[in-house]
Amino acid sequence: MTSAPHDVRVRASDLRGRAWLNTGGVDLTLEDLRGKIVVLDFWTFCCVNCLHVLEELRPVEEKWADEVVVVGVHSPKFEFEKDPDALAANVQRYEVTHPVLDDPELRTWSEYGVKAWPTLVVLDAHGRIAGSMSGEGHADNLDALIGRLVAESEADGSLRRGPAPTVLEDRVPQPLRFPSKIAALPDGRVIVSDTGQHRLVVLEADGASVDEIIGTGTRGHADGEGPEAQFAEPNGIVVLPEDVAQATGIDLVVADTAGNRLRGVALGRDRLLRSRTATTVTTLAGTGKQWMQGEALPVGQGDPLSFSLSTPWDLTWSDELAAVVITMAGIHQMWLYDPAGQTLAVLAGTTNEGLVDGALVRSWWAQPSGADQLPDGRIVVADSETSAVRVIDPHALTVRTLVGEGLFDFGHVDGPVETARLQHPLGVTALPDGRIAIADTYNGAIRLLDPTADTVVTVATDLAEPSDAIVVDPIDGVDQLLVVESGAHRLTFVPIARAAERHVDLGAQRSERPATAIAAGPLTVRVLFTPPPGQKMDDSLGPSTQVSISATPAAMIVSGGGTSADMERTLELDPAYTEGVLHVSARAASCDADPDVEFPACHMHQQDWGVPVRVSGHGTDRLDLALLG
Repeated sequence: MTSAPHDVRVRASDLRGRAWLNTGGVDLTLEDLRGKIVVLDFWTFCCVNCLHVLEELRPVEEKWADEVVVVGVHSPKFEFEKDPDALAANVQRYEVTHPVLDDPELRTWSEYGVKAWPTLVVLDAHGRIAGSMSGEGHADNLDALIGRLVAESEADGSLRRGPAPTVLEDRVPQPLRFPSKIAALPDGRVIVSDTGQHRLVVLEADGASVDEIIGTGTRGHADGEGPEAQFAEPNGIVVLPEDVAQATGIDLVVADTAGNRLRGVALGRDRLLRSRTATTVTTLAGTGKQWMQGEALPVGQGDPLSFSLSTPWDLTWSDELAAVVITMAGIHQMWLYDPAGQTLAVLAGTTNEGLVDGALVRSWWAQPSGADQLPDGRIVVADSETSAVRVIDPHALTVRTLVGEGLFDFGHVDGPVETARLQHPLGVTALPDGRIAIADTYNGAIRLLDPTADTVVTVATDLAEPSDAIVVDPIDGVDQLLVVESGAHRLTFVPIARAAERHVDLGAQRSERPATAIAAGPLTVRVLFTPPPGQKMDDSLGPSTQVSISATPAAMIVSGGGTSADMERTLELDPAYTEGVLHVSARAASCDADPDVEFPACHMHQQDWGVPVRVSGHGTDRLDLALLG
């Protein structure tokens, strides 16, 4: 990414919001940060792509600790994310170690003209905008830009070295910290992914007494015996069928989410008159690097350890497919892992984000984060970013949405599935009677979906970010779920008796983002992309760009929509629609430009925008979206 010349850089707007986190209660201004290179990270904690950027920023912050200050500008999508306590908890959950501005009204977002999560804006040492980039995968470009700005500010004497103005709370070890997923073991014990402490915890059937801890509790990657193994934010756990476990020597498969790997666990066992065998952890799939556009996707061949994964979140077993089903949240897909054949394959999704049903190969998903097998063999999935529950038919290889409307529609509404609303559910649990228990995370509720009656009811509220549940033995004749109450760092028993069911209607909502005022008539959409220094566009093997444009409602676009290589398009809009959302998905590849390199490396850049628009007499006839520029 080429930084703007000194004489054309625009002075950055000040940082305005409700409060600051990680500053010891001090409100920061750009004047406080003068002399530093400032990276503004516009993010929201529901967004998996934003979590990827947090990971990309960690080595940048370490390398440039004395020259750079990263400031997270939290710009919420869901209503729950506007809660200051929820934000504070999730800043801790994701180990954010830089200052964070709480911007629930999107004031700073609007000042900087941000159109999508995540977006990075880089300021020079004089507080002027030197560059911006949307999406993820920009770590190398960001590092190069920072290097140039540091050299520039050293030359003009404006650089002020020293640590960032960050104040962090001490982290105290606890029995569970932001646990995520749970599974029942064949011997009656349960195992929980203790995500916030990078380990697995085996509990007795009471859900409280600790029997074994697997992992050191520090972020990393290491195989070996249980106490020495390391994970990075593990989430989903699936118990393999007994015959598969015996054949493979693996009892559990674990989604090592931030590690971008699948791990295998062989549980230790007691032996008559001999010492207990040790629990061991191995790596089953993943290079440890995050999958990026342009890389190969698995098709059931090749070594699973040679493929990159992208934030695998949850796992379940499919009897029909004889494989582990993976919610590959980071690229909006569903994958399969066959532990017997040791193969990986994509099951569903195109990597485009959205809610499109039908054939699995053409379906669109949005951060699928929970999965379970129904009694009839179908797979039910919590598609979190569309606040939807969907079901995969493994025979017909199709997907159908049971409840949910799209990326920006949510709420807490019970009743018929056509009008029911959820808010960012992370877990689904198949009940023996065919109903589905939903961990409706951002509503703090357990909901029951009846696919036969096509209705949704609520059985529990006031939970702290429930993220998963399992069916356990009844208590006093009442059916029970053992729920992972992630935000409260505990497991909670929740009764699911008919008497507990109630109808809740807190209203349907849509994500509130400032609408872009557009003029009546043709609208030109431009995706701005400048190859980073030392790179060039390369069309030798075909077009190096791709832009897809659609709208909600779909009929809003009369012509100019669809997919092509053009980075600039003119849309004809139906004058019958005065507001809607334009969906723009862009990809651009750039390759190293050094002519002496025989096989230059190529880099893929991608971002999806959902831009609310409203026709106005004072609106613009051009919409510019910065992919890299």
